[in-house]
Order: sequence, then structure tokens, then C-alpha cells
Amino acid sequence: MKTIIVVSVVTLVVLALFPQIHFANAQLGQKTSEKQYINLRAEVWNEFFRMTTAAFVVGAIVSGTMIWLVWRFRESNPKNKTPTRWEKFDDPTTGTYEEGGH
Repeated sequence: MKTIIVVSVVTLVVLALFPQIHFANAQLGQKTSEKQYINLRAEVWNEFFRMTTAAFVVGAIVSGTMIWLVWRFRESNPKNKTPTRWEKFDDPTTGTYEEGGH
């Protein structure tokens, strides 16, 4: 799970920084004209839409994971019908936990 998070963060950073570094190097290498300035404005909007797409993808993954978790661990799920050994006690403070180990 940690590797997925790290890969996601690294991917988002690369998506955000790589075009900016590319355009900065392109501007340093040559003098910009009005046409290039307009193209850079268009590229900024392109970067915005790219990041918006990345945000929607991350949001869809997170919401899909939440839906799966809610569906999997709902009370009506047949796997959750049998109570655990801690739920069998009327009062959980009266039971001992040394019986089954942890």
C-alpha cells in the first residue's frame, strides 16, 4: 500500500514539474516572441487540464476504494455474520483476552 502511495505522489510530481522545467529551459535557450508567449499561455492551460485529469483519476480511485470497503465490510455481508470472539461477550470488560491469544 505504501508503494502505491509513493508511486502516485512521484507520478503527480513528475506530471507537474516536467513540463515546467521543459518550458523554462526552452525560454532560456532563445528569445521569446509574441507568438511563443501565446503558445506558452496555451501550454499553461494544457498543464492545468492535465492536472485536472490526474486529480479526477485519483479521486475516482479513492472513491472506488471507499465504495469497495463499505460494500465489503457491511453488516449484511455473509462473511460478517458470525461474531468474533470479542463480540460473543455480553460485556467485553468481563472477558479475558488470554484464552485465544492475539
